[in-house]
Amino acid sequence: MASALRISAPSMLDELLELLRNTPAMRAKQDIQRPARQPSSQAHAQQRFVSERDARYALPGDDTAAIRVGDRYQLLAIEGMLPAFVETAPWFAGWSAVMANVSDITAMGGRACAVVNAYWHHDADAADQVLAGIRAACDAYGLILAGGHTSQAPGNTANLAVAITGIAKRLLSTLHVAPGQVLAMAVDLDGRWHADAPYWKAFENQPGERLREKLEVIPRLAEAGLLLAAKDISNAGLLGTLLMLLEPNNCGAELNLDVLPRPADSDLLRWLQAFPSYGFLLTLAEADWVDVQTAFAFQGLRCERIGQITDSARLNVSLGAAQAEFWNLDAQPFTGFCHAPISTQEEH
Repeated sequence: MASALRISAPSMLDELLELLRNTPAMRAKQDIQRPARQPSSQAHAQQRFVSERDARYALPGDDTAAIRVGDRYQLLAIEGMLPAFVETAPWFAGWSAVMANVSDITAMGGRACAVVNAYWHHDADAADQVLAGIRAACDAYGLILAGGHTSQAPGNTANLAVAITGIAKRLLSTLHVAPGQVLAMAVDLDGRWHADAPYWKAFENQPGERLREKLEVIPRLAEAGLLLAAKDISNAGLLGTLLMLLEPNNCGAELNLDVLPRPADSDLLRWLQAFPSYGFLLTLAEADWVDVQTAFAFQGLRCERIGQITDSARLNVSLGAAQAEFWNLDAQPFTGFCHAPISTQEEH
């Protein structure tokens, strides 16, 4: 990963953004456009749900599908790990598969309940490490490991997928994003990098109770009506994650890189590509900002206001005196998931 660039002069913003547009992770997210163009099951979903709003919550675009069950939402998601990651770091791949799923559930305002897994491997000892990482994460996050499927044979490649379910009482969704909302970033900075990889680990030497307390901030704020939407910062980094937050409602944003919460003395280019173990983008009403920031601070987490949602479909970025457009969703889709907006009044 290119991490040597230090951004000091405003004239370097264009160079920074060009590097970030062309990372392998950003290109991989754009590959989602092909399945996104396939006919959706919305017509069938509307037969299952009472309202069009609930039907759309069950479709792709958010971090999980959200399925109305009585007065709550059942959440369902799955994560697949890169084979090279499973091969070289089997225990961490197992842990990360669970951790990423838990973050997806949390970003919907939910609490994770249980996981199932499927993994293939050619090495029995490495396969045991994969399962050990999954079990350790389940213990830490208080999840039921409900079973799964495995295949161990000499010709297998190293593959892993983990699926998760959870419950949300009051849903957060990218379909609630609207112009005028505050854009914030919440992150656990008490961590370290995983070797030269883009993973910021803030879970090591943390008891499971503390990990769960930190996650609990988001569903509690959602249930209090203080958050509208959230997205966990994934392998596409902050800018790619922000595009996925904006795209479903074809919104834009003004983002100020000068105010990002980040580790002391960290390289900006590396941090913008980081996949933190605890990192979320949030949208909320102006009136609720102080209460939201205080709730994260109470758990030792940094939450900073980093921008604002606009109606432009453009992601504009500022750094010092420099300003530049990173992406225009009208001209260039990112994942291809775009829906008509849902009124937050209707949901909340």
